[in-house]
Amino acid sequence: MPVFDALSCPSRPKIAYIIEPRFSGGTSAAVAAELRVAVDFGELEVHAVTSRTFGEDQYIAPVLRRVMDELRIPLIWDAPRVSADFVILHNPAFLKFQDALKTKIFARDLIVVTHENFLRPGGEEGFDVSSCLNQIEASALSLRKSLAPISPYNRKTVTDWLAVSRMARQWEVLGADWFNICETEIQAPCDMPKDRRGRHSRPGFEKFPALADLDSCFPEHAQSNVILGADALLDARVLRPHWTLLPFNAIRVDEFFEMIDFFVYFTAPTWQESFGRVIAEALAAGKVVLTNSDIGVTFGDAVLSCRPPDVDGIISDLIAQPHRYHEQVSRSQSALTRYSADNFRVQLSNVLSADSEVTG
Repeated sequence: MPVFDALSCPSRPKIAYIIEPRFSGGTSAAVAAELRVAVDFGELEVHAVTSRTFGEDQYIAPVLRRVMDELRIPLIWDAPRVSADFVILHNPAFLKFQDALKTKIFARDLIVVTHENFLRPGGEEGFDVSSCLNQIEASALSLRKSLAPISPYNRKTVTDWLAVSRMARQWEVLGADWFNICETEIQAPCDMPKDRRGRHSRPGFEKFPALADLDSCFPEHAQSNVILGADALLDARVLRPHWTLLPFNAIRVDEFFEMIDFFVYFTAPTWQESFGRVIAEALAAGKVVLTNSDIGVTFGDAVLSCRPPDVDGIISDLIAQPHRYHEQVSRSQSALTRYSADNFRVQLSNVLSADSEVTG
């Protein structure tokens, strides 16, 4: 397969990003990391859409603002027209509370990166997928339209949805995952792990398992239990004397990781991470991650797949055998190389090639 080489092209292609820059979690972090790579491939523009998901106030997620300032890329708000060789639209779910995308898109290739799962566990739609894609379809004139899943689990929800949708013929699916770049500085594990447990996510009940599972994962006999992003628990007055509950952004994420040795992460049974950027951050921080088997599909043996009732026994065994804890961290951090900027550079190069692989 030919590899796209932007530097050898007589004229650099125009690449336009269309984003909703106010996402507070993984979407903005993923876009920020991606822009550092994409800027080398062509003339880059970044367009922001004011969506009903976040209202009328125009602001930018801090992680995205820092990178755009560093790269000296201006953010263009609500342009009536975007024209480029390649248009990359991130997270179409930002359109779920409106009926039309007012920006007209003209492109050789339109790539829609599917940050949110099209289907929930059980088969229900994660959001109104047809409405969001129809808005993009109605606003775009392009030679090719592709959906870009970000993980194996996310890909399955996209292809399962397309299998029963009348829109299947209108969209191709990229053959390789449009994964999140995860290049957090690697930290060594502690010498002697203790029973210090924690979890971190943006607020929202969908990010948390049932209370009984939280009690199982973060019991009274643990040395400490730190939950960052616990706004919903605090608002609902769900309190435990042996839990340290911190609102989202109350402390830096690196400070949070210094407080734990085990990252225990489960979500509501009706919701599933599409990638799990926070998992990658925990692995890079030198922590053992215990989570469900669906996240295990993305990260493989870098995580310990289990159920909440299994957490206590696994942690006890690893504390009793520190060498196994260190072996798990070493294995986990080696696996993070697959999400490097260099690997994404190869992925983006292949996509920008004229014959980049797609599946129907």
